[in-house]
Amino acid sequence: MPRTVSRRALVGAALTTLTAAAVAPGAAAAGRRPYQDPPIRHIPLQGAVNVRDVGGYQALGGGRVRHGLVYRADALSKLTDADVTTLAGLGLRRVVDYRVPVEVQYDGADRLPAGLTPDSRPVSDNGLYAQMMAAISSKDPVRQEEMLGGGRAAAFMRSVYPRFVSDADNRARFAATLRDAAYGTGGRGALLYHCTSGKDRTGWTTYVLLLLLGVPERTAVDDYLASNTFRAAYDARVRDGLKQSGMMLDPDLLIPLQEVRTEYLSAAVDQARADYGSLGRYVSQGLGLDLDTVAALRHRMLDRREHED
Repeated sequence: MPRTVSRRALVGAALTTLTAAAVAPGAAAAGRRPYQDPPIRHIPLQGAVNVRDVGGYQALGGGRVRHGLVYRADALSKLTDADVTTLAGLGLRRVVDYRVPVEVQYDGADRLPAGLTPDSRPVSDNGLYAQMMAAISSKDPVRQEEMLGGGRAAAFMRSVYPRFVSDADNRARFAATLRDAAYGTGGRGALLYHCTSGKDRTGWTTYVLLLLLGVPERTAVDDYLASNTFRAAYDARVRDGLKQSGMMLDPDLLIPLQEVRTEYLSAAVDQARADYGSLGRYVSQGLGLDLDTVAALRHRMLDRREHED
């Protein structure tokens, strides 16, 4: 069978996976701890805790996502010299920074290997970062409880994710990153995208990317939830520091903001279904990724060990 037909069949399988995910988002992963089969390829750094290679996952219909092409990360502003050397060894060609200006202003610009400049593609967090900083800086336990307690922090997180889908600027920036993954970044070299914690905007990008590659929805959700594993110790130290410094009487109020949860991811998937009917249509209509782009993404990123008929 001609290769063009085979590629269209692969695209159809990927969009079927996306449509199925929109019917019951995260249902297969609800209540489970993330598994690592194969083990997630974590990049250990001192100044960032959630840097990972997206590759390694098995796709439906055969093939495995190639290592060394796409990386996901949290903020790179606190990297040590040794960390920068480690990044240099990844062969990065492009680094995409999803942070909004207030995040960059507070945390600092990325520290990157020589010759790399971050590509700023700010994706709105619906005021999440500003909300968290306002609560902390108030030093007022009553105000902090009013802002974050009683399930309000989790509800705020559920309001953040739909904006990934409904906001046109956000869609354009996610789409640009997925095109980078599909067509490369100018010659040989890898792509890295990140936000502040590497879990929400970065998590949504990776979830959609993996589904487009035909990775099972359960696995894509597990990859999303794995941020809780990689961030747990660091986030606990942050909470302990806030309590010890007297900034927060009950820093556990921050946990819903620090974590990822299937209910947050489902809020974005539900928005895609409401706006477009399915995740597949969100990709084609909302992100504007045509069949050729999805086919290019799968051709570039899947190591197909079986013959394509």
